[in-house]
Amino acid sequence: MCAPAHFQVTYSINPWMDPSKPVDLALAATQWEDLRDRYRSLGHTVELLTPRPDLPDMVFAANGATVVDGRVLGARFAYPQRYAEAGAHREWFRAAGFTEIREPDHVNEGEGDFAVTDSCLLAGRGFRSSPLSHAEAQEFFGRPVIGLDLVDPRYYHLDTALCVLDGAAGEVMYYPGAFSPGSRSVLARLFPDALIAGERDAAAFGLNAVSDGRHVLLPQAATGLFGPLRDRGFEPVPMDLGELLKGGGSVKCCTQELRGAPPVRGS
Repeated sequence: MCAPAHFQVTYSINPWMDPSKPVDLALAATQWEDLRDRYRSLGHTVELLTPRPDLPDMVFAANGATVVDGRVLGARFAYPQRYAEAGAHREWFRAAGFTEIREPDHVNEGEGDFAVTDSCLLAGRGFRSSPLSHAEAQEFFGRPVIGLDLVDPRYYHLDTALCVLDGAAGEVMYYPGAFSPGSRSVLARLFPDALIAGERDAAAFGLNAVSDGRHVLLPQAATGLFGPLRDRGFEPVPMDLGELLKGGGSVKCCTQELRGAPPVRGS
């Protein structure tokens, strides 16, 4: 995670960003700290990336890389406002002891568009990440990569429209309206028992969630997902990240998962 010490909205690179709406930085920090502390209270270790004043979107740490089996596929951002974030993430991984780190040839925005299950990677395309990044990820990780076309600009990253609830069991939740007809058919074949989110919960960024296999941390406004999650044996953990939503991100955007990480110092 990366604290929102310099978070602001001075440009617009997704439909949620409106520079005319001021950010309450103190409130953004409090909301982010609540998320960090909730992870810790659930027994998770939180490592911290140092924020840089010239990179206001660094708080959205999920976009900086994808980590599978201790291997790190770095990001290559689509917009110049975020280019330098990729290098900051790679520096952190080198300092933390990761040795297999790839600087990508093609545009990918990390876990914004890569969702990891035990059997495959689901990969979004259409607004940010290049389709060419899918083959690159498959070759690097040695796991099948399944491309999904995003068609609604409000759901510009895969992690705004789909969440892996249990990677081992292949349980996901997603919003069909974010995907092309063909991609909806692929998802229905792969995950016939998926939790299907409605438009209201999707618009509340309810799919921008993080699951540890039991607890699902998600925006508190996505109330329509709480009951269905409980019915499936999950425990919803509502979070308020309303200030960060002004930048087009919520729980998942603020969280990069370190899968198979080498030992690193706790934070």
